[in-house]
Amino acid sequence: MAEGKIALVTGAAKGIGRAIALALAAEKVTVVVNYNGSKERAEAVVEEIKALGADGYAYQCNVADTEATRLMVKEIFDRYGRLDILVNNAGITRDNLIMKMSEEDFDAVIAANLKGCFNTIKAVSRQMLKQRAGRIINITSVSGILGNVGQANYAASKAGIIGLTKTMAREFASRGITVNAIAPGFVDTDMTQVLPEQIKEKVTAQIPLGRFGKPEDIANMAAYLASEKAGYITGQIISVDGGMAI
Repeated sequence: MAEGKIALVTGAAKGIGRAIALALAAEKVTVVVNYNGSKERAEAVVEEIKALGADGYAYQCNVADTEATRLMVKEIFDRYGRLDILVNNAGITRDNLIMKMSEEDFDAVIAANLKGCFNTIKAVSRQMLKQRAGRIINITSVSGILGNVGQANYAASKAGIIGLTKTMAREFASRGITVNAIAPGFVDTDMTQVLPEQIKEKVTAQIPLGRFGKPEDIANMAAYLASEKAGYITGQIISVDGGMAI
């Protein structure tokens, strides 16, 4: 499928990002594990990648930082000479009702989630256009499609990613680069495990399949979109949410 390719997965030290990195590694893709927080977790993912017979390394970078992102991508191109797959997974939440939400919390979420996507795509664009090939996969959210109480910043950032995805798909299509987004629903990760049981039960009742997703559910779709089999799919927002956004 994607054997021998080079991938960058942002926010890959845990959760959905880790699952995507491992799904790509299972296809013998070399994976750069971007992280912003825990070096130990990121390096543990690299060890898991190597155990699957693939290669990769960990790189610390806050993708909201334009220059740091540029330098990260430059190092990847310097090391491998190419980048075939970019997965924009890094994201944060700072939930609150809008009347209580601080400007700082709004700006931080937009910077990490939306500007982070812009930064990585811009950084890889020139080389991918020269390659006349590439796969860009952005992780948005059901919140960006439906909205969600207490998530004005997060839902806005994820809705922005949808617009960015469709625009980049149009800009890059003539050079053979596909750009798609996956919109996960509620997935069993660190981000959702902190939710009170009462909230989890209420959310589960809104999911037709009656359960939270697993990180692997998202990773399987990302691996497919990164493969040659998905070469005629671009500009699409694919919901992997148990039917929540029907």
